[in-house]
Amino acid sequence: MDSKEKKTTSNPIALLPIGVFLLLYLGLGVIFEYIMKIEMGFYSIPIVVVFLVALLVACLQNRSLNFDGKLAVMARGVGDKNIMTMILIFLVAGVFVGVTGRDSAEAVAYFLLSITPAWASVAVLFVAACFVSTAMGTSCGTITLIVPIAVAVSKVSGFSLPLCIGSVMGGAMFGDNLSFISDTTIAACNTQGCAMRDKFRANFKIALPAAIATLALILAFSFSAGVEHIQSPDYNMLLLIPYVLVLVGGIAGLNVFVVLLVGIFSGILITVATGTVDSMSLLGNMGSGASGMFETIMVTLLVSAMCGLIREYGGFEALLAFIRRVFKGRVGGRLGVGLLVGAMDIATANNTVAIVMAGPIAKEISEEYGITPKESASLLDTFSCIFQGVIPYGAQMLLAISAAAALDSTVSAFEILPCLFYPYMLAIASMVYILFGAGKQKKK
Repeated sequence: MDSKEKKTTSNPIALLPIGVFLLLYLGLGVIFEYIMKIEMGFYSIPIVVVFLVALLVACLQNRSLNFDGKLAVMARGVGDKNIMTMILIFLVAGVFVGVTGRDSAEAVAYFLLSITPAWASVAVLFVAACFVSTAMGTSCGTITLIVPIAVAVSKVSGFSLPLCIGSVMGGAMFGDNLSFISDTTIAACNTQGCAMRDKFRANFKIALPAAIATLALILAFSFSAGVEHIQSPDYNMLLLIPYVLVLVGGIAGLNVFVVLLVGIFSGILITVATGTVDSMSLLGNMGSGASGMFETIMVTLLVSAMCGLIREYGGFEALLAFIRRVFKGRVGGRLGVGLLVGAMDIATANNTVAIVMAGPIAKEISEEYGITPKESASLLDTFSCIFQGVIPYGAQMLLAISAAAALDSTVSAFEILPCLFYPYMLAIASMVYILFGAGKQKKK
């Protein structure tokens, strides 16, 4: 706060660490993925190491501030209450996913498939992915769990594989955007300083019309396909309970820690009582779920430290000056927030990292243009999910293709891209909101 109270001079050179990060990460990613043909090459890059290099560049700038002073600036950035809250939520959310596991997610999909007609199977895959990703808070986890079911549905029904997979990916991004325990939601809310409930309500106005339009498109494509009866495997209805409790608690506005703890304890009771896992395996799963968040936490800390230095050196003022020149008025400010996080996502292929990087800058833009915290959090999350949902080298696309290949089904990213109805509908809904909805709201 101290550095923000004094007037900082605009300094474009202060943005150099971000440029170094983007150059290293994007450059190495392109080399690994497309030149060296390394599978999931973008995700072979140690992102923590790349951020450390960018942080080093930030530390080497501004010789007028000694190293102790720079450490103090970084500590203020890392020690922010919102950063601490974000880290704790990441850890508890990881434990919840570890407790509920694969069987609970599959139970949701099989339950929905069992109560609907075969011609609506692809639409059911979309709805199942929406529910699972909203409850689990992870698009990648949802794709890993539901794509094998989509492949099976395609084989027995006659629906095209790209349509089935594209529908699952769309549903996965729906939940990633809205879930109370998604790392993107956590990052967006905490960087903008708003309650998750408020962000959910703002976000829902954009996501729901996009989801309804997507469902209509899927059904339109489904009517013309001849399908057979789909036989669902046996599943345990009790395994749905932890997800339902988390979903209902989040929508009701309960404290996120309370919601997650209820989900964890109910998941422990149900999975142990039903014999889904034994006690030792459950402990291992809880530990794995928490440790799966460690890289995200380290990135959050490093980005917070780096952004503290960039703000101190005048980098944010330079970005704001650029946005003031290019984007005018309330509509322009909102579009600036969306395109900012979209550009970060294209470069990093990681929507959480994109939000963490863009968040502090978006906060400055929001204050400048009179955008409420819940609105800026919604825009950050929505636009990051739009771009992440369609980039061919994103983790979601690569995981979907890999999961299909593991089941002897070959499909390419460019076959799936035309079937990614939800990200496209979300982009249209977002632009409609920005152009016609946002401008009518009163400044908070």
